[in-house]
Amino acid sequence: MVQIAPSMLAADFLHLENDVDIVNKYADLFHLDIMDGSFVPNISYGFPVVEAIAKKAAKPMDAHLMIVHPENYIEKFADTGVDMLSFHLNAVDNADQILDRIRALGMHPGLAINPDIPVENLFPYLEKCDYVLLMSVFAGFGGQKFIEDTYDRLAALKKEIRRQGTDCLVQIDGGVSTSNASKLISYGADILVAGSAVFQSDDPAGVITAMRG
Repeated sequence: MVQIAPSMLAADFLHLENDVDIVNKYADLFHLDIMDGSFVPNISYGFPVVEAIAKKAAKPMDAHLMIVHPENYIEKFADTGVDMLSFHLNAVDNADQILDRIRALGMHPGLAINPDIPVENLFPYLEKCDYVLLMSVFAGFGGQKFIEDTYDRLAALKKEIRRQGTDCLVQIDGGVSTSNASKLISYGADILVAGSAVFQSDDPAGVITAMRG
């Protein structure tokens, strides 16, 4: 069954514990968007917020690093209790080594790409990844409109994963909602990241249930 990972970037930070409880009760993962203002033109939050979520999290934490030099922070995320850690392929020169380090520290390694990066660029790394993050908007801001080309990119990626015979999962992030979740699942999405659709809803639990199909 597809996993739902609400993005805490869209949570109410004045009542963060309430939104953490929603994820604990109804979803599968905490998705943590880490932005540095350099790799993407926005700043989100850092370790104090991640540590606060970790104290209450009963579900695994999935951190998406949209930062330069992600290799400098791997040990800290492991120490904070992050279970899944992804970084952008075009942010580094040594993806293989970083993926190995993430796994050696007991986390699930993942690679992310923006919509303008060919999915074929991920193919050499699929055996080292537990998951890949296919952005369906451009990384940096929440609430963007879903890019329709994502379906074809997802299909091509799943085809290659099957060809290689790996267990790599595919995560979709950006503009995901109840209106496109079922189609994404039909194309092979394993993890759906949704921020605004969940936390700006009057019924977050209902939205999460509807996304599961």
